[in-house]
Amino acid sequence: MSQTVADYVLSRLRDWGIEHVFGYAGDGINGLLAAWQRAENSPQFVQARHEEMAAFEAVGYAKFSGRLGVCTATSGPGAIHLLNGLYDAKLDHVPVVAIVGQTSRSAMGGSYQQEVDLLTLYKDVANEYCQMVTVPEQLPNVLDRAIRIASAKRTVTALIIPSDVQELDYSGPTHAFKMVPSSLDQTWAAPAPTAADVQRAADVLNSGSKVAILVGQGARGAAAEVTQVADQLGAGVAKALLGKDVLSDELPWVTGSIGLLGTRPSYELMTGCDTLLVIGSNFPYTQFLPKFSGDGPGVRAVQIDIEPTMIGMRYPFEVNLVGDAAETLRALLPSLTRQDDRSWREGVEKHVKRWWEVMERRAGVSADPVNPELVFHELSPRLPDDAMICADSGSGTNWYARHVKMRGRMRGTLSGTLATMGCGVPYAIGAKYAHPDRPAYAMVGDGAMQMNGINELITIAKYWESWADPRLVVAVLHNNDLNQVTWELRAMGGSPQFLPSQHLPDFPYAGFARSLGLHGILVEKPDEVGPAWDEAMAADRPCVVEFVTDPAVPPIPPHATWDQMEKALESIVRGDADRVDVVKQGIKAKMQDFLPGGRDV
Repeated sequence: MSQTVADYVLSRLRDWGIEHVFGYAGDGINGLLAAWQRAENSPQFVQARHEEMAAFEAVGYAKFSGRLGVCTATSGPGAIHLLNGLYDAKLDHVPVVAIVGQTSRSAMGGSYQQEVDLLTLYKDVANEYCQMVTVPEQLPNVLDRAIRIASAKRTVTALIIPSDVQELDYSGPTHAFKMVPSSLDQTWAAPAPTAADVQRAADVLNSGSKVAILVGQGARGAAAEVTQVADQLGAGVAKALLGKDVLSDELPWVTGSIGLLGTRPSYELMTGCDTLLVIGSNFPYTQFLPKFSGDGPGVRAVQIDIEPTMIGMRYPFEVNLVGDAAETLRALLPSLTRQDDRSWREGVEKHVKRWWEVMERRAGVSADPVNPELVFHELSPRLPDDAMICADSGSGTNWYARHVKMRGRMRGTLSGTLATMGCGVPYAIGAKYAHPDRPAYAMVGDGAMQMNGINELITIAKYWESWADPRLVVAVLHNNDLNQVTWELRAMGGSPQFLPSQHLPDFPYAGFARSLGLHGILVEKPDEVGPAWDEAMAADRPCVVEFVTDPAVPPIPPHATWDQMEKALESIVRGDADRVDVVKQGIKAKMQDFLPGGRDV
C-alpha cells in the first residue's frame, strides 16, 4: 500500500520523538485519523472532550515535560476551538504545534461548509510560523520547521492540511529547482552576554546593600546558581507565579509569590530594596516592582533573559543581559563581592517567618462552612516531593500562591499571562502524560469546573488505568460563586456582588466523579479537610474532593491599599447580598496581622 501524506505526517512525528497528540476527531482530519488507525495509534491520539481542552492538555504536557506539545483538530469549528489553549501557550512561552484540517482545495473560496480562512485566523496566535500544505512535496520541510520554531522560540506554530491533501500519495522533495529538503536533527546553543556587559552588571549589584532578586520560569534550570548569587549578595528572592517552583519555599530567604496574589514579604522586599536583579521573568505589574524616582528608576536594576525581544521591559533596567539564566549567573558569580553585612537578609528572613505564622492563623479562622485557606494549608505539608500542581484561575489562585510551599522536585503551574479559566483539569491530564509515574493535583473553583472541568473528568475516567501512578486529585472549591470576579467587583470598583452574573447553580462534583467510577469525597466541615486529603492521596484511582467553602473569606492582598479596602466596604454599604459575612470574615482575617508576635501595619 502506498504511503499517504497523512501516513507520512505521523511517521515524521514519530521520528521527532512525539509520543502523544491531544485532539478531537472531525471529518476535516479524516485522512489523519485513518492513518492513525494504520499506525496502530502511534503517536498516541489522546481524545479530549473538546478541542480547547486538547490544546490545554498539550500546554500542560509541554509545561511539565519541557518537551513540545502537539494538538490536532478538524477544520472550521474544531480549529477555532483550539485558539484559547493556543493563546495560553503563546503568552506563557510554551512550545506547541497545532495540526488542523481544512476543507478540500477544490472547495476553497466557495463559502463551503466549515470553510474558515485559517491562515488569517491563526496569523496572530501562530505568528512565528503558520503554513498550509497544498502539495506533498512541501513535507517534511513545513512540519520540521513548525517543530523547530515552536521548540526554539517557545511559542505556537500551526500546520494546516486540507482534507484532500491528507489522502494524496506522499512524494518527498527531489533534488531539483524549487524543492526544499529537510532534516531531523536539532541542536541548541544558549546565548551568552559579553564579559564587559557581565562586569557592568556585577558593578551595579555590588553597589547595593539591600539586593532583591525576582525569578520567573526562565530561571527554572538555574536554581543552584540563583542560590549562590543570593547568598553572595545577601539578597532575598521573590518569585513570579510561573516561577513558583524555581526555588523551595523552605529556604528562609525566599519570600514567595509577588504581585496582587503575592505575599507581604515579597512586597516588602521590593519596596525596601536599593538594587534589583530580575532573572527569567516577564512579570508585567510594574506597580509591584521598586518605585520610581521621578521618571527614572528608584533603584539600580539588572535583568537577565534568554529572549532578546523581551529584555529591558517592565522596569528601567540599567544593564540588560541576554543569555541563558544558569550560564549568565555562572559568568557573573566570580565578579560579585560577598555582602558581609547580613542585616538586610536577616530582616527578609524575619518577615518570611512572620508571614508563614500569619498564614497559619488565617487558615485557622472559622468560616461557614469551610475556610478555603484551610484547604490549601492542610494540603501543603501532605504533598509528596514529586507532586505536579495545576492551579486554575480564580480566587483559589490566591490560596495556591500563598499557602502551598514548594519543595523537593515539586512542580506547579497555572495560566500565567492569559489567566484563563478552565485550564486546571486539562493541565493535570497533560501532566500525567508528561510523567505518568508522578501524582498530579488540580486546584479548581466551581466556576471553572462547571465551565469545562466536569466534562474533562470523563477524559480522566477514560485513560487513568493506563497511567503508572493512578493518582490525580481534583480539588473543587464549591461556593456557588464566581468568587474572584465577585471580589474584583468589590475591591476594584466598589460594586456590590451582582448575583445574576455571579451565582452558580449547585452541582454534586464528588457524586459525579463517583458516577464515572472515580473516587469522590464531599467535605462540609473544617475537621474533615485533613482526613479528606489523606483519603484522596491514598485512593487507588483519580479522586475529586469537593470542599464546600465560604465565599465570604476575602482574598485581601497583604499590601492592600486603603482605597481598595474602602471600595470593598463601599460595596457592602450598597447592599451586597453577602455583606454581613464579608465584614465578619474580612475583620477576622486581617486581625491575624495584629496578634502577638506581629508588627504594626
